[in-house]
Amino acid sequence: MNRTFSMQLAGRPLTIETGKIAQLANGAALVRYGDTVILSTATASSKPREGIDFFPLSVDYEERLYAVGKIPGGFIKREGKPSEKAILTSRVIDRPIRPLFPKDLRNDVAVVNTVMSVDQDNSPEIAAMIGASIALSISDIPFNGPIGGVILGLIGEEVIINPNAEQREKSGMYVTLAGTRDKITMIEAGANEIPDEKMMEAIKKGHEVIKQIVGFIDGIVKEIGKPKFVYESAEVPSDIFNAVKEFAYSRMREAVLAVDKQVRDENISKLSEDTKQHLAETFPEMESKIAEALYKLEKKVVREYILVEGKRVDGRSLDEIRALSAEVGLLPRTHGSALFQRGQTQVITVATLGALGDVQMLDGVDLEEEKRYMHHYNFPGYSVGEAKTSRGPGRREIGHGALAERALEPVIPSQDDFPYTIRLVSEVTMSNGSTSQGSVCGSTLALMDAGVPIKSPVAGIS
Repeated sequence: MNRTFSMQLAGRPLTIETGKIAQLANGAALVRYGDTVILSTATASSKPREGIDFFPLSVDYEERLYAVGKIPGGFIKREGKPSEKAILTSRVIDRPIRPLFPKDLRNDVAVVNTVMSVDQDNSPEIAAMIGASIALSISDIPFNGPIGGVILGLIGEEVIINPNAEQREKSGMYVTLAGTRDKITMIEAGANEIPDEKMMEAIKKGHEVIKQIVGFIDGIVKEIGKPKFVYESAEVPSDIFNAVKEFAYSRMREAVLAVDKQVRDENISKLSEDTKQHLAETFPEMESKIAEALYKLEKKVVREYILVEGKRVDGRSLDEIRALSAEVGLLPRTHGSALFQRGQTQVITVATLGALGDVQMLDGVDLEEEKRYMHHYNFPGYSVGEAKTSRGPGRREIGHGALAERALEPVIPSQDDFPYTIRLVSEVTMSNGSTSQGSVCGSTLALMDAGVPIKSPVAGIS
């Protein structure tokens, strides 16, 4: 049955239509925010996927250029692979909803948000996030939501909820905030050196609006929500976990204590083989469950070291940073280069300067714009000791590249002061900890090595 629900969000109408479009999906909602229209759907497989130890969730944000009255360029004249903006938006929606599914669910779940009409004053990103939350909440898919989301802007001292296009141009920050009624579950932020107090004020104000959105969705669920289906739990049986714990607990406490990542991995690998052999007769054909139980035990031990003994597995205290080192000018024919290392995390960042004709043209459902500063991030398999073929940047690499790009954007000199296009590339050569943090620090060093007059150095920490 077709139903319509409405509320006012930041002074503009938010309307939800259900029961008319995409009726074969487990849950679907057509979201109208101003003249922005998003079709959000959620579907799930009827049976769990075999042989996996993770929750197979996919979240897609699909831009259609007809949404802004455009025909795609090129010879093919249809949309191809997702744009960088679409990938980043998919990740922003994924992060707040993923923790709200049952940890033992292994059924495939696909959330698809199709951008069908775009009004530049009303963010399709937020409409899609709300739509995904509604589609999951009213469906029969097990989901412990709902969530709500808003965008925060700042003009002068005033925090703006869901700023329009003109306000976004003037805003000193752009923060995407998501959360439940009780907690904030995701923050994606870029800000022009905003004081901590003002950022906290904005987040608190945003959460008050999120509570209203969650209450609105709860009302929809109460009226049309389906009962959640009963799924086959992938939880490790308690008898297997208890047997693994009894055999391996004391050895696991010793195995994880290593400064060197490879030594720690070798210790845990040896313990894993010994445990599987020891329990092979007791639990035949349950090797995968034994492996999951070992991983669960490893997390338990590491957590105990942190919360009970106040130390990390490499011997550091909770507020102690790994040893830092840095080097600049290591590549002779590049414009700027730097090597930043923190413990066993190592990043080489290279800066290249070009003419203004080298700017990147962004053409999507947003307003067309030029991009004269960009940061790209590469994470090859050898950085973690894996024999893996490179297949181009994935969603994680695009997301990490955007994170460091956003961190440095406020300190990049204006085009009038520095009339060059700037490209940074961070090559992760070793990883044991936050590489995005390393790419931020390496980027600062590479820019200074290239002679770019940044307004102030930027560092990152995870």
